[in-house]
Amino acid sequence: MEEKMKLFLCEDDENLGMLLREYLQAKGYETDLYTDGEVGYKGFVKEKYDLCIMDVMMPKKDGITLVKEIRVINSDIPIIFLTAKNMKEDILEGFKAGADDYITKPFSMEELVLRIEAIFRRMKGKKTKEQQVYHFGNMEFDTQKQILTIGDTNTKLTTKESELLALLCAHANDILERNHALKQIWVDDNYFNARSMDVYITKLRKLLKPEPSIEIINIHGKGYKLIVPTEEQEEAE
Repeated sequence: MEEKMKLFLCEDDENLGMLLREYLQAKGYETDLYTDGEVGYKGFVKEKYDLCIMDVMMPKKDGITLVKEIRVINSDIPIIFLTAKNMKEDILEGFKAGADDYITKPFSMEELVLRIEAIFRRMKGKKTKEQQVYHFGNMEFDTQKQILTIGDTNTKLTTKESELLALLCAHANDILERNHALKQIWVDDNYFNARSMDVYITKLRKLLKPEPSIEIINIHGKGYKLIVPTEEQEEAE
């Protein structure tokens, strides 16, 4: 029998939290509910979860702070924000902290489940469809371990960083269309997800900077291109 996925749910509205927990459990997800950020952090440290769902505005410790702390412990676990805020800056702050997706209150519980399912499908599909290791110049990228190596430096990437770099590598020296990347990784190509992708592109550029033969360039109106040495260039060197 397939093991149930275990969800971390942190929501300070106890009525909403209990409704969500009951609904998610009815959908087959083992779910632990925490009612503030401090208790949530203590619970996350003690248990092993497959995905986190959390409110942004919480007492004692807000969702942004909690995400940053969780990312120190686990850089890979998917995180979905539940938020009553709809300001662009607040949502972008959530993405910068390490969130993978967000859903604005009030929301449909069915939509939340669909987003959870979409994240798990991507995680499962990524394991079978991606080339496992890419070698370009002095760069090595292991998509399964999510480790980027340049020279003697190894960097463990977050899930989003890894997914985006894998797409860029798969389209090396070719255009990765912006909308295609958004739909592959973020499911929706809306404004907030597009801005989130820009943040991750900036992070990847910084990580790749030590290897001068590799760069990510903008293709105006289309997307991005990962420029890497060709076989002829590598042989010439």
